[in-house]
Amino acid sequence: MTAQPSTELIEATGTAVERAARTLGAGGLVAFPTETVYGLGADATNGAAVARLYDAKGRPSFNPLIAHVADLDAAHRLARFDPAAERLAAAFWPGPLTLVLPRRADCPVAELATAGLETIAVRVPDHPVARAILLAFGRPVVAPSANRSGHVSPTTAQHVLADLRGRIELIVDGGATPMGLESTIVACLGEPMLLRPGALPRADIEATVALAEPPPAAPTSVDDEEALLAPGQLASHYAPRARLRLDAERVNAGEALLAFGPASAEGAERAVLALNLSRDGDLIEAAANLFSHLRALDGCGAATIAVMPVPHEGLGEAINDRLQRAAAPRA
Repeated sequence: MTAQPSTELIEATGTAVERAARTLGAGGLVAFPTETVYGLGADATNGAAVARLYDAKGRPSFNPLIAHVADLDAAHRLARFDPAAERLAAAFWPGPLTLVLPRRADCPVAELATAGLETIAVRVPDHPVARAILLAFGRPVVAPSANRSGHVSPTTAQHVLADLRGRIELIVDGGATPMGLESTIVACLGEPMLLRPGALPRADIEATVALAEPPPAAPTSVDDEEALLAPGQLASHYAPRARLRLDAERVNAGEALLAFGPASAEGAERAVLALNLSRDGDLIEAAANLFSHLRALDGCGAATIAVMPVPHEGLGEAINDRLQRAAAPRA
């Protein structure tokens, strides 16, 4: 089991910014103010840190997270911008706008943070503390709202402390957030489309680019905890080419194996390729490995991936949710 951290609350000073950057670099979790709400930050390139963030929030499923960066140049290193995205970024960054964009092939953000999708949600925040931390850290930071899943989004450091004391390392107190409403989310994956209303009004966006109407099946107004940051809320979410056979206790000839824990499945030696989410049975480690292991097994040529049982408690609930989506029948 992972030891629970001791949470420290410090005022936003130059020293606090340095502490925040060091904590993020060590895989720790840091809450800090943005112009919208307080965000819970983790190193976006560190899968284990991202898994810890999900665990700290009690987030029910691995929804995509917003990668926060210091400037447009940093955003260009993560995603591909079409002309509409460039216009929106020029008009509203830094600011309360999140863009969902095609992820670059060499994007360093952990797959867990993007929920295994080929898209990434990116934002350049407009708050002096957030920007200072991002500049000092020098890497993208995922930062959903700094509260337990399902709770009201926090607009003060005390709100964060009440929700996450003993679950994160550091809270940087920069006072009350000026907007108190989450960022507006626009997808630029073809015609620009509003995915979530937020602190940037629709009219301001439409003065810059025309917005397409979303398809009837796609929600356009969702809570921050379940934000549709990119396509993927269908029953079949991350869909590998290989068929997934869940709760497998034995491996059939020609199958690949996604294992969990120290015990091996019967017939594991027959697997075309076997990868273990966590030999120690650590659900945080398993979450960090989930999408990369699925991709590797899907690329080995096996028609079926046998998946050993994963406990449903803690992050196991989210791991099983994603496995069930990956195993769902596809049209």
